[in-house]
Amino acid sequence: MQTFQFVAVEEAKNAIEKLAAAEQSRYLAGGTTLVDLMKIYVETPDQLVDIQHLPLSEIKVLDDRVEIGAMVRNSDLADHSYIKQHYPVLSEALLSGATPQIRNMASVGGNLLQRTRCTYFRDIAWPCNKREPGAGCAAIDGHNRMHALLGTSDKCIATHPSDMCVAMMALDAVIQTLSSDGGRQIPIQEFYVAYGDDPAKENVLEPGELITGVTLPKLQNAAKSHYLKVRDRAAFEFALASAAVVLDLKGKDIVTARIALGGVAAKPWRSLEAEHYLVGKSVSEATFKAAAVEALKAAKPQKDNAFKIELARRTLVRALQNAAEIPS
Repeated sequence: MQTFQFVAVEEAKNAIEKLAAAEQSRYLAGGTTLVDLMKIYVETPDQLVDIQHLPLSEIKVLDDRVEIGAMVRNSDLADHSYIKQHYPVLSEALLSGATPQIRNMASVGGNLLQRTRCTYFRDIAWPCNKREPGAGCAAIDGHNRMHALLGTSDKCIATHPSDMCVAMMALDAVIQTLSSDGGRQIPIQEFYVAYGDDPAKENVLEPGELITGVTLPKLQNAAKSHYLKVRDRAAFEFALASAAVVLDLKGKDIVTARIALGGVAAKPWRSLEAEHYLVGKSVSEATFKAAAVEALKAAKPQKDNAFKIELARRTLVRALQNAAEIPS
């Protein structure tokens, strides 16, 4: 690990100022991703600004929304009674990730910025456009079983690793930030960017901009939701495919549907095609299978991960069946 300076702050304004004072500086929240990457020299900051003591650890239930502070721990959010009752898809997603020990440290803001688990990104001996723009992508011709099918480019095929963010995408979360220029609200669908020519740019945050919280809108029938994750082992494993679904039903008719996929895309993947297909139709296995085909139409498999297309389809169908409470 490279030597670095450690600075602790207790106010958001001071955090932003301290980050701007060093060229290679990072915010430190739970550290469950950043510290790992520092140990293997993928991240080499010369300063860490510790934000763990900022007053951003509340969950507020208001009339029209739920406000979640950026420093809320994943375990606290997953176990919150209101979240479990009204947004079960989010609680299920959080509980499917990592281990209890890691969830006790990992923060909501940090989870939004979680970086890929691509083997080639995490090994500095290999070329990686995400780590060093212009170096090349070893994964394209390498072992790419775990890699993405959607949102990729000829520069990068890395998969976004988060479970929480997939559920947040299905819930139309809005991300709150603060910078020296003031605050702004960023819909999660606009937060992540396509890989394109610069895979190292993963989101729309400006240098020094601090995530302060996330807002969830009150959704009609958001309780009729489900998160399903398929992985190689039952615990402490990243998704091969996952699906977060939220359904608004009138009887057996689908009024609205919100669908997001994980484990198969360069970012938490909102499938508007599948959503549009479902609206106005009646719940059935045949309807859900047709929607799953729509969701994966744009998939571009690599030599080792074509199996993910069918796996993601089946994962989505099962998640929809569970949310609609029909036999699978």
